[in-house]
Amino acid sequence: LFRILGFRITYIGTENIPTSGGAVLASNHVSYFDFMFVGLPPHYSSRRLVRFMAKQAVFDNAASGPLMRGMHHIPVDRSAGLAAYQAAVDALKDGELVGVFPESTISRAFVPRTFKSGAARMALEAGVPLIPVVVWGGHRVWTTGRKPALRRGVPIVIEVGPPIALTEGISAADATAILHETVTLMAEKVQSA
Repeated sequence: LFRILGFRITYIGTENIPTSGGAVLASNHVSYFDFMFVGLPPHYSSRRLVRFMAKQAVFDNAASGPLMRGMHHIPVDRSAGLAAYQAAVDALKDGELVGVFPESTISRAFVPRTFKSGAARMALEAGVPLIPVVVWGGHRVWTTGRKPALRRGVPIVIEVGPPIALTEGISAADATAILHETVTLMAEKVQSA
């Protein structure tokens, strides 16, 4: 699909992705392609795969459901999210990469909305790095509230920042605030460039 669309992808900071062991990749969210974009740097740099947390409706969809289940992503029932949270923590402890969109939905304004604390809580509980990621460009092709504009050659930037310092005793709320500030600054830099 990416070859057909001819995306011009730029990777920044792939060295910040661990080559082994668990980590939470926490990204902004501007398009329906974002989970694929966030999964590219680990695959590009060290052939690692990312398991994403996604709302149950994506798994229930006739087209996307079989793909999501086949790729072993983690369904999130928003009315009972504890099972998904525990599945993600278990995956992290098993050395897997887990992708999370802390905004929980696509930002119509393309700036990071308020973050939920799940990404930080998972990283703290599993004892793994919390890595900020910014994606930019996919909104030009397919985002919420707009029909897809399938055109070729759209530039995509995927930047992976250094892990957030999870110092001893830091709370999930404080780690989330640092993550949000970091992702916001990274997004501003990528957008202005």
